[in-house]
Amino acid sequence: MPFVSSLIGKPVADVDGKPVGRLTDIVASVRGEMPHPQVMAIAVKCAGGSVTIPISDVAVLIAPAIPLTRHLKDIAPYTAGEHDLYLMQNVLDKQIIDTEGMRAVRVNDLELARVGDRFYVANVDIGGLGLLRRLGLERITGWLTHRSRRELPPGVISWDNVELLPGDQSIRLKVSSEKIAELHPADLAEILSDLNRIEGGRLLESLDLKTAASALEEIEPDFQASLVERMPDEKVADVLEEMAPDEAADLLAELPEDRSQEILNLMAADEARDVRKLLTYPVDAAGGLMTTEFVAVRPSLTAEQTIAVLRETAHEAETIFYVYVADDEGHLVGVFSLSDLVLAKPQTPVTEFMHRRVVSVNLRASQDEVAQVVAKYDLLAVPVVDDQSRLHGIVTAADALDKIIPTAWKKRLPRLYH
Repeated sequence: MPFVSSLIGKPVADVDGKPVGRLTDIVASVRGEMPHPQVMAIAVKCAGGSVTIPISDVAVLIAPAIPLTRHLKDIAPYTAGEHDLYLMQNVLDKQIIDTEGMRAVRVNDLELARVGDRFYVANVDIGGLGLLRRLGLERITGWLTHRSRRELPPGVISWDNVELLPGDQSIRLKVSSEKIAELHPADLAEILSDLNRIEGGRLLESLDLKTAASALEEIEPDFQASLVERMPDEKVADVLEEMAPDEAADLLAELPEDRSQEILNLMAADEARDVRKLLTYPVDAAGGLMTTEFVAVRPSLTAEQTIAVLRETAHEAETIFYVYVADDEGHLVGVFSLSDLVLAKPQTPVTEFMHRRVVSVNLRASQDEVAQVVAKYDLLAVPVVDDQSRLHGIVTAADALDKIIPTAWKKRLPRLYH
């Protein structure tokens, strides 16, 4: 199958064999349900400028000299639409997302396939062979293989496993973000980390709010701030509303104070109130690490009533491995696990199966102290209280250990506390 690089620069002639110019680009389009872009036209540089010729007026695309079916003056130029892109200008050398390999890759070449009388973009070449082909050095691959005694990796992936990054090109392919949204947030975060700040910011802005929020939560706060640097404040506020309050507070703490306050003013009142509260504490103290999204019930409830409360409110909590019990003044008086709740008879008061000796940390406790408590008692989360034992939030094991365990180790640990 032909590659785009092998067609660039080919001479183009009209029906009489008169030279017209040289091929400089290929226009392809995604239309209908076909996942692979269909070749719609060729761009040709002529003596008087450039012209885009419909593929229907091209007699043979794969030829030493590309012949047309008519004289150039009789051909109506092709007008590119919103679903079209120039393969050389908009795709080659650009970074794309390999949704199968879950990575950001650079396009070295594109492979075309013929189906009937039509051509489609079949595969993306991201390997060394594609780069050598672009440089006109494909013949030396045999010598390199002989010298290294191993085959060069082809590095070819199917077009239907890629997504284009958002860009500034005037003609831009509108691709679906469904495949990106299906990626695990940690995988999407790694892709964002592979991109430069501008490209990563564009990709982040193109995602739906929940997907963007989930990905940002997997990224270090300083890099989060760089990704949202060019994003409108209104969009940042919308994304922060979808994030856990502690994660949102960490991001805002990395932004200039005036912009941080402006974004807070744009957020919904309830979400902004929780984030403002967290920002009043040092970032490395329990108050700065905690999230205000947790489940607490009154001691007067029964097991059956508690289950009903969980059905209504648990979706707002960061974790529900533990359910805390607080009195009318907010004092922490007990805790129980979901297994405790499930095993209890429906009419049993929570005070009969809750654990009264609750391990907790103070709002001012350092991150080291919190991590030591989490590790010592093998907790998935620890409640945070003030000097009067009023419950303010919880610190998950993930957040407690975040700055203590090296990043390389964290990637190898199962995130059972999510």
